[in-house]
Amino acid sequence: MNFLEKNGLKIFTFLFLTIFYSITANTKTLLILGDSISAGYGIKESDNWVRLMETSINSLGTDLNIVNSSVSGDTTIGGLSRIQSDLKEYKPDFVLIELGGNDGMRGYPIENIKSNLLEISDAVIEANAIPLIMQIRIPPNFGKRYVAAFESIYSQIAEEKNLVTLSFLLEKVALDENLMQPDGIHPNTKAQPIIANQVQEEILRIIK
Repeated sequence: MNFLEKNGLKIFTFLFLTIFYSITANTKTLLILGDSISAGYGIKESDNWVRLMETSINSLGTDLNIVNSSVSGDTTIGGLSRIQSDLKEYKPDFVLIELGGNDGMRGYPIENIKSNLLEISDAVIEANAIPLIMQIRIPPNFGKRYVAAFESIYSQIAEEKNLVTLSFLLEKVALDENLMQPDGIHPNTKAQPIIANQVQEEILRIIK
């Protein structure tokens, strides 16, 4: 290999690495720490709102890598037990915390739910990522006092930690039986694009 070939190869390698690291540096990672609503219970993964949103956002020219670390049936204590490993493995820029619904529907103590969510938020902050907390709502049949106390957890945490709160995932679909699965708890395939659009609007305002 002559002088020109050697130096040409070095220049090409330098340019390639410069472009590669420039692209990867601009790509943000969003970790979703959620339960069955985000995990896509009863839904094909390709139809899940998370995948639909990722495809849509990237089609708009925004580089966003979404890691869906959601587990059906998960609670705040479950999320707390795995947040450290998720942070270490994925090194996200943002973490969307979509947990608490299963806690509330099981009547768990309000103070325990709030404490777990606060610990998750603190872990995210300590990892130099930005926690985004999603408002969660539960059916009214759990009693007015409990429902009110439960649903106020999220605004309290947002205020205490100065966090951004996202609207409840099922805000636009929960009351439409045509958009819900027979159990009345989980959204069906037709609801997924609606959810994806709702979350996308809020996420784009944040990451930009």
